[in-house]
Amino acid sequence: MLIADDHSVVREGLVSLITRKTDMTVIGEAGNGREAVDLWKQHHPDVTLLDLRMPELDGVGALKEIRSGDEKARIIVLTTFDGDEDIYRAIQAGAKGYLLKDAPREALMDCIRRVHAGETCVPVHLAAKLAQRVSGETLERTRDRRAQADGSRKKQQRDRLGSLY
Repeated sequence: MLIADDHSVVREGLVSLITRKTDMTVIGEAGNGREAVDLWKQHHPDVTLLDLRMPELDGVGALKEIRSGDEKARIIVLTTFDGDEDIYRAIQAGAKGYLLKDAPREALMDCIRRVHAGETCVPVHLAAKLAQRVSGETLERTRDRRAQADGSRKKQQRDRLGSLY
């Protein structure tokens, strides 16, 4: 595993938790997004825990860079940010998991194992925020298309009426 977080206390805590598990090994720690990408390219870890907000390169930027080199990279965003836009951007960039830092220890371990097995791991309450974000975007697009179609129909009617005179 690779752990990327700009707070050393968080990194050290995660390393301590993970190294207690016999089926997990930490191969590297990064303090910023650029370092995370470099370490990922060097080690190709099975799973990466990635903070969303980091210096030099944020989590979404790091995700995009890593996934551009390997679409199968398994990355879990572990963050304090639960806004629908944050979740959306991370999942859109290729995150296979999204957890908040206040998640119970066993939820984190379960998520790591699930993502390692090729599954996606997003808690129900965060998935609901993501669904709201996506459905809101779809609704906006639908409204825009209807308005365009309505405008086009009105123009056609004006053109037809103008040609009658």
